[in-house]
Amino acid sequence: MIEKLVRDRVKSLKPYVPGKSKEEIIRKYNLNPEDIIKLGSNENPWGCSKKIKEELLREIGNLHQYPEPVNPVLMEELGNFLDVPRENIIVGGDGADEIIDTLMRTFVDVGDEVIIPIPTFTQYRVSAHIHGANIRYGRYNKKKDFKLDVDSILDNITERTKIIFLCTPNNPTGNPIERKDIKKILESTEALVVVDHAYIEYSKDIYNVTKWALDYENLLILRTFSKIFGLAGARVGYGVANEEVINYMMRVKPVFSLTRLSQICTIAALRDREFFFYSREKGIESREILYRGLKKFKELKVYPSEANYLLVEIRNDMTSGEFCEELLKRGVIVRDCKSFEGLDGEYIRVSIGTFEEDRRFLEILKDIVS
Repeated sequence: MIEKLVRDRVKSLKPYVPGKSKEEIIRKYNLNPEDIIKLGSNENPWGCSKKIKEELLREIGNLHQYPEPVNPVLMEELGNFLDVPRENIIVGGDGADEIIDTLMRTFVDVGDEVIIPIPTFTQYRVSAHIHGANIRYGRYNKKKDFKLDVDSILDNITERTKIIFLCTPNNPTGNPIERKDIKKILESTEALVVVDHAYIEYSKDIYNVTKWALDYENLLILRTFSKIFGLAGARVGYGVANEEVINYMMRVKPVFSLTRLSQICTIAALRDREFFFYSREKGIESREILYRGLKKFKELKVYPSEANYLLVEIRNDMTSGEFCEELLKRGVIVRDCKSFEGLDGEYIRVSIGTFEEDRRFLEILKDIVS
């Protein structure tokens, strides 16, 4: 009976496949929690700022009260961090996913078009599909280490194009999009160009094109506290855009989506710059350790990355699912990339770990590959 009530677009949607949790594989394989190496969800292996705990304890007594819809202290700290006016920032309480969903609710009507180059973050496609958009696919060129094919974007722009998604560094491939290519796309359309900078803090150009949002009225920068700040569990994402774009989005954004505890976490994280730069330095070092280690295996191809993960192509007779299963049996969680549109079942994504986790992972890998 219920099936008759469900929207057709929901019926045709494949469920999102998240990275596996430690608890899940502990139950399945009866493993010791101390032996688990989680390299599947692009988290910060060094956790979050130690200063957050003290601030959270102070706030617990206020949990009976609603949070401020727009916390002025948080907005001031974010503005200082980005060097942009607070009026150009919107903050969401379900990570960057809420900002993506708010974008769709603000700009997309049924039948409008959204352009998504693949392979990339799957939530763009999910949200566009649910909101009735027709999706046109661009591509990242595998033969050129997944460099963005700019013409595949430009050739898909029509009068019905509302939003174009560009993830840089791209998830799951890890490669950045060149500034000149972003500019070319921006200046070729009136559609809203969304540049997802979730992993930009691990890139060579730490701030990249964030401040371009002050100059281009059709640009929105997407960012998050889930990665370098180590706050994936707090679920806070934010966008930077023209003030008019922000004002329209605020009309449809859930009013109290950002909890009091999440607000406290983000304020404390922004004030601890020492931990921020520590995480950046250690994260890049971990990525390079993994990159050098993975390159030694002739059965694997590892792609260059400016994010906190590496895309790896499996070149023996195993599928990505089989490869991941062998790792799971040994307590290692990586991401099987077969759920990413545009990738076949021969790719995995490996997130950074602590240096000890990196060493153990590479040792375990020898056993599987041999």
